[in-house]
Amino acid sequence: MYEFIKAHAHLYPVAIQCAVLKVSRSAYYSWNEQKQRMAGEKKNEMEQSIIRVFREHRRRYGVRRVAAELKAQGKAKAGAYKVRKVLKEHGLKAIQPRSFVPKTTDSRHPYPISPNLLLERSLPIRPNEVWVGDITYIPLAGGSYGYLAVWMDLYSRKIIGWHLDNYMKEALVITAFKKALMSRSITAALIVHSDRGGQYAGNKFRKLLNSKPQIMQSMSRADNPYDNAFMESCFSRFKTELMQDGAFENLQDANTEIFEYIEMYYNTKRRHSSLNYECPNNFEKNYYFYIT
Repeated sequence: MYEFIKAHAHLYPVAIQCAVLKVSRSAYYSWNEQKQRMAGEKKNEMEQSIIRVFREHRRRYGVRRVAAELKAQGKAKAGAYKVRKVLKEHGLKAIQPRSFVPKTTDSRHPYPISPNLLLERSLPIRPNEVWVGDITYIPLAGGSYGYLAVWMDLYSRKIIGWHLDNYMKEALVITAFKKALMSRSITAALIVHSDRGGQYAGNKFRKLLNSKPQIMQSMSRADNPYDNAFMESCFSRFKTELMQDGAFENLQDANTEIFEYIEMYYNTKRRHSSLNYECPNNFEKNYYFYIT
C-alpha cells in the first residue's frame, strides 16, 4: 500500500491518498523516511566498496576494471557509470600507462634470423600455442640499470618465466626461458617469438629451443617493433603500475618487488580487458575447465 502511495504521489497529494485508502499518514511518512535512510546507507556502502577496490589495487584500476572487480564480488549494480561518478566525486584517478614508444632492436650480429611465424596469424586459441619474449631496462638508484627478461603466454597473457640480472647477455633470456619450461607442459606445437636481438639468435638459446621438437622459433621483422607489440605493451603497463615511485634501490629490491607484482598480483589478480576482465590464471583455468 505504501509503495502505491509513493508511486502516485506526483499525481495525488499524500494526504488525500491516505484518507481514501484509510492509511495513517504518520505511518506512511515513517515508512518513507526509513526507506530513504536505507537507500542512503546502501549508497554509502557502494561508494565505500568502489573506493576500497580502487585503493586496494593502488590506482592501477580504472573505471571498467573497478566495475568488473565489484561485479565479481556480487555487486552487480556498480556499473561503469556509477564507478566513474564516485571516483570523480572523490578526486580519484587511475595512473595512466606510458605511451608505446616503438624501439628497434640492434640485430647487428652474425647469427641467423628466424622468420616471423606470427604474420597474418590469428591470436592463440589455447595455452602454450605462442610464447612471446622481450627484455626491458629496470632503473636502479644511482643511475644504473638491471635487465628483466620475460616470457609471456600470448593466449592468457600470463608471465610464465622471468629473470632479472645486471647484464643483458644470452644467459638472461635462457634462464627466464628455462623457468618457463619448468612451469609448463609442452605437448603440442609451440611458437616462441621474440625480436631479432643477439640474445635470442645466439647458438646457446637456439640449442635450447632445438632440444624441444615441438618448438618453432619466430622473430620480428627488421626495424618493425610492432611485430612484438604485445610485450612492448606489457612492459609499458608493468613499469607504470609497479614503478610509481621511480627507480628501485638496488637489484635485490627490484627482484623482490617484481616477484610480488608478477607472481602475487599480475598473474593471480590483475584483470585484463583482452581476457574479458579475467586475470591470467583464471582465464587459463576456464579454458581447461571447458575442454575437460
